[in-house]
Amino acid sequence: QYGIVLDAGSSRTTVYVYEWPAEKENDTGVVSQTFKCNVKGPGISSYESNPGALAKPFDDCLNKVKERIPVHLHKNTSVYLGATAGMRLLRLQNETAANEVLASIQNYFRAQPFEFRGAQIITGPEEGVYGWITANYLMGNFLERNLWRTWVHPYRKETMGALDLGGASTQISFIPEDSQENFNSTLQVKLYGYNYNVYTHSFQCYGRDEAEKRLLALLLQVCLRPFAMLLLQVFSNCLNRFLGLCLLPFGGVWRPHLCTQSLRPANYYPNQLVNFHGTGDPGLCQEMVSLLFNFTACRDREDCPFNGIHQPKVKGNFVAFSGFYYTINALNLSGHFSLADFNSSMWFFCSQSWAQLQFMLPKFEEIYARSYCFSANFIYYLLVHGYNFDAETWPQIHFQKEVGNSSIAWSLGYMLSLTNMIPAEGKLIQLPLKPSLFAGLLVFLTAMALFCLLFLVYL
Repeated sequence: QYGIVLDAGSSRTTVYVYEWPAEKENDTGVVSQTFKCNVKGPGISSYESNPGALAKPFDDCLNKVKERIPVHLHKNTSVYLGATAGMRLLRLQNETAANEVLASIQNYFRAQPFEFRGAQIITGPEEGVYGWITANYLMGNFLERNLWRTWVHPYRKETMGALDLGGASTQISFIPEDSQENFNSTLQVKLYGYNYNVYTHSFQCYGRDEAEKRLLALLLQVCLRPFAMLLLQVFSNCLNRFLGLCLLPFGGVWRPHLCTQSLRPANYYPNQLVNFHGTGDPGLCQEMVSLLFNFTACRDREDCPFNGIHQPKVKGNFVAFSGFYYTINALNLSGHFSLADFNSSMWFFCSQSWAQLQFMLPKFEEIYARSYCFSANFIYYLLVHGYNFDAETWPQIHFQKEVGNSSIAWSLGYMLSLTNMIPAEGKLIQLPLKPSLFAGLLVFLTAMALFCLLFLVYL
């Protein structure tokens, strides 16, 4: 059987195809990603003024999906579309436009041969929990096969926290030390008969793209004068040296308005040309990035890192995916590494000129390359000063893109939940034998075998 999930993010839409043996659809560990396709063009929230135009970019990926799935299974293959922070922002800003975008998607998929189950805007906590489910599901932290090839709950195996960085929001999800103490800020998830109290929070406007727009808006605030200029020159410490980035129109920095409207100056000229020039100074870049976080709202409370949001102390191992992984990969790092290694790599990367950068990156794409210096500094501030990771806990973060051939993304957890492949209520799956009991039985059975052997020799 097959399932299709469209991850409609703020910057782009990704199509995932999952498959599993039909006779085992309610088991675990059998769902795997068989195909992934990035839809050309921006995210669906960018079509607010012309929702009818968003259908055509889907065609290329959907045609490839039709080739991957046998024709006789098309009508029984469910399609789900989940929209995230980009559409959450659009709905807050213009609910009518958001509904028109979703209606256009509905009309498009009704003409497709698959069973369309609807397009919905998921909440930030849902996105965080689905990502947490996906990461732990793929890593076998919920169930595993024992020696007798039956599914059991892993003995003393801890779940991992999940760190997701999108274009418009970022999510942190993990099981805190004392989930009862933080009961009001946790969600109870029941998987395979076991309860998990998961702390999760989604920070709107702290995705990589929106955070960078807010930084550019701060720079423009400083540089603007009370009169219009034909060309505005702005210097940015978060861009590599000799990089010139031209934004047209000037109003693009304030779209969507919800994230940057409080930073918009009075002398606002939407059609003004702006030239950003990179100076590549990591130290000064960090000073600017720090302004994106409101640390005073917490009044020095340990359980409140920034913006007045309660968060229990981070605990255990974490997997950081999506935007976290791509930035770390650009710094030529992977997996586990120390905070000192991250800082030295970030400093080296940001100090390079734009010309040198083109030879450093394994895959050079200008639209992403120009933002990696900012992204690295933003990730540092978010993880260290925002979530309170330090030199001791930083190596517990594993920056990872996928497990096997399956991407770590909220989409798999979303599909598993909607298809009831992770039931809310299920038969309690027993733990395997404890090591002490297993060792005792092994000694007893060995002694009995030796006794029988000696008895046979005696006879």
